This record gives sequence, C-alpha cells and structure tokens, in this order.
Amino acid sequence: MPAVFVGHGTPMNAIEDNGWSRGFAELGRSLPRPRAALVVSAHFYIEGTCVTGQEHPPTIHDFGGFPPALSAVRYPAPGDPALAARVVALLGAERATVTHEWGLDHGTWSVLLHAWPDASIPIVQLSIDERLRPSEHTAIGKAIGALRDEGVMIIGSGNIVHNLRDAFARLRARESSTPDWAIRFDETVTAAIEARDLSALETALQFGDGPIAHPSPDHYLPLLYVMGAARTSDRARYPITGFDLGSLSMRTVVLDAP
Repeated sequence: MPAVFVGHGTPMNAIEDNGWSRGFAELGRSLPRPRAALVVSAHFYIEGTCVTGQEHPPTIHDFGGFPPALSAVRYPAPGDPALAARVVALLGAERATVTHEWGLDHGTWSVLLHAWPDASIPIVQLSIDERLRPSEHTAIGKAIGALRDEGVMIIGSGNIVHNLRDAFARLRARESSTPDWAIRFDETVTAAIEARDLSALETALQFGDGPIAHPSPDHYLPLLYVMGAARTSDRARYPITGFDLGSLSMRTVVLDAP
C-alpha cells in the first residue's frame, strides 16, 4: 500500500464542494483500496502513543465556531481492534497502548468522507506523542512501515504549512495572497521529501521559515510518520498542491512503488 500525507485544511472542506474536497475524492479514486487504514492525525496530539481500539469508533467534532451542519457529520467507518493490537506489537507495549477514549477526528473524517464515502474501510488512529523528539516520530513511522505489506494504508493528516493566526488574519482582511515565507517553507520541505533527507525534515521547524510556518508542530509531525514508513524505492507524487486561506499548504504527498 502507499504511504500518504494529506493536507486537510479547514474542517469546512468536509461539507463544501470546492477544489480541495474534489481533490480528496479524486485521491480516493486514484489509490488502491486498502483492507484498512492507519491514520496519524494532527488532532490526536497527546502525551503518549495510543491506537484506537474500538470496533465502532465515534466521529469526534474537535472544533468550535462552525455551522451546525458540520457538527452533524458522522463518518461511521468500522474500527479494527486486531490492527490496533498489531500496531502495539510492532511498537512494543512499553511505548504504545490501545485506547477507547478517542475516535475519528476531523483530521481523518473531513478527508476520508470524500475519499471513501461508503465508510466501509476500517480505520485506526495513531496518536502523536507531544513529548517525543522529531527523530522519534520518524522511528515510529519506520516501525509501522511493515503494515504497508499487510494491506494497510498509512495516512498522515496535517498541513506542511499551518499558521492559523496568519490564515485567519488574511480571511478577516479578505486577503488571499500567500506570503513568501509559506511558499519557501513548502518548497523546502518538498525538496527534502524528494531527496529523502530525513534529517532536514526532522529539523525543518527549527530554522529559517520553520517557526513561522508552524507555531505549533502538531500539523507538521504526521509527515514524519509517513516519511518514516517510506522506502528508498518509493516515488513521491503530489496530486494536490496549493494554499488555502493564504497560509495553509494543502500539499498531498503519495509515496508508492514506481
């Protein structure tokens, strides 16, 4: 199976017919159908590495201030307790546990309800441990990479550039232009992906445009899991590119066999 990073953007993409939601739908049509998906979402950002273990994970509405129609969305995909147990086995019980205290957050369902609208593919979410160093997130990605040979698609959901304060300021000012720092950071990260330069990716938030591109690392870190699960023989493709609200990079990265 491919390893995929998706720029999910605003939750409104779940209910709007726009270029991003249509891109998610086309992404689902273009990818092979997995037996299950393991999703690393920016919004499951906690102290600890946990995997959701429910047979029927709830749809979580982890936001506020949006229209009631968004809170009414349900994505009733099944879970996969056996996959959750397999992830724990790959990572070791000393650093990963199964949880029933989470479900499918909007980093997952706002994309997948377009990509797989029948909600029939089992979904397990893997948390991001906020205490880990970047290289440790990559190491987890490497450890779960074996799942790709077991019919499991590994998906990271975040944004390569994610500065909400800047994005909302542009929205209020009705200013849709993309700042130079956002373009540069998106290009820098893309170049590192092309070169499979894990060191550059792991340190990207520390230098240059990194601090302004990501005031918080949560939306960047899912990329490290996907890159950890990648193989040197994989090609990198970018079926979705561009910026939403000026400074949210919507770049999607697909890593698969040529």
